[in-house]
Amino acid sequence: MTRRRKISVIGLGYVGLPVAIAFGKLGRVIGFDINERRIAELRAHHDGTREVSGDALKAADIMLTSNPNDLKEADFHVVAVPTPINAAKQPDLGALLGASRLLGSRLKRGDIVVYESTVYPSATEDDCLPVLERESGLQGGKDFFIGYSPERINPGDREHNFTSIKKVVSAAGDGILDIVAEVYGSVVTAGVHRAPSIKVAEAAKVIENTQRDLNIALMNELAIIFKKMDIDTGDVLAAASSKWNFLPFRPGLVGGHCIGVDPYYLTHKASIMGYIPQVILAGRSINDGMGKFVASEVVKAMICEGSLINRSVVSILGFTFKENVTDTRNTRVIDIIKELQEYQIQIQIHDPMADGEEAKQEYGVILSPEASMQQAEAVILAVAHRVYVERGWNLVQSLLKGGRGIVFDVNRILDRTSVPEGIRLVRL
Repeated sequence: MTRRRKISVIGLGYVGLPVAIAFGKLGRVIGFDINERRIAELRAHHDGTREVSGDALKAADIMLTSNPNDLKEADFHVVAVPTPINAAKQPDLGALLGASRLLGSRLKRGDIVVYESTVYPSATEDDCLPVLERESGLQGGKDFFIGYSPERINPGDREHNFTSIKKVVSAAGDGILDIVAEVYGSVVTAGVHRAPSIKVAEAAKVIENTQRDLNIALMNELAIIFKKMDIDTGDVLAAASSKWNFLPFRPGLVGGHCIGVDPYYLTHKASIMGYIPQVILAGRSINDGMGKFVASEVVKAMICEGSLINRSVVSILGFTFKENVTDTRNTRVIDIIKELQEYQIQIQIHDPMADGEEAKQEYGVILSPEASMQQAEAVILAVAHRVYVERGWNLVQSLLKGGRGIVFDVNRILDRTSVPEGIRLVRL
């Protein structure tokens, strides 16, 4: 590298923070977030997402700030802000364009801006670049330059992290890709892949998760079919997996801000281009409907056991979008809750990882401590948190009235060879 770039990271969530920490091991990094409470907790060496340890925060040289003027000190800016969908399942670029406005007014000649947020192909150049140019009064490709390097962070995964996953990089402008590749290559030990254009890199990101979404949708549809045939899906998958090239996907709830969101970015752009996707949207429809399916199966099982539905209590274990994370954004457990509420069932939700205030504010859901939960007719083990896996049947049985009732094990973490007497186990 001819000279060390001065790096800023905009957005210190589950994506941006590991990026800042990795670069912060090499030298001073500006870590910016508009959330002053987030900055305060990071300054206290605490990460509320539990993705980064206090020791890692202490070891990294990061100037943590919520003052956007501090960004002027950097010349290589990494933008890692959320790109969710709205209620109509359309892309919401509000945070991304907001970050672009904030950064644009502080850009200097020679600066490089690399976006990591998931977008549809062309968004970096068609949506973000004009904002940077308007706010800065500078010309992209001449006065400053842009790139795109899609995030590949997997929350809760301690094995695959920012530095150990190959990084796709792209850029516009002569020689800029070399700089972007060199900057990321200085910290990403797995190496970098140079995409020929920004659009290619954007498209690669959305299809990574679209492919996973469709594979899980197939498993979910098979689970629905096999349920009607009274065949255990787990047994079928175990048998099929004995073939060397069978892909080991499993049915389940598909939420979060990646697999459950990214396909909508691709289908949105495709629709603008005049093509209405068929397969991708069909997969999304199946996965979005699995919460309702789980709830309906629980109600059916309770009716078969003679429960008075509108006087029953159902306990749900887990509310985050996946196991061993604190994030509740786009959790599909809420679909189970809403469907059960249609039956006037009393619902209790427990999750030791989730933020109770966030759950209440975002979803109107009250999380209950285990000690205060009344015994229920049914328990839904919705999220496979480590603590639930470790406690297994002892935990589940303690939550049922008299230790008897319905248990729906969404992720098949309970040993079905040791089901306690009086419990009816249902699995996805």
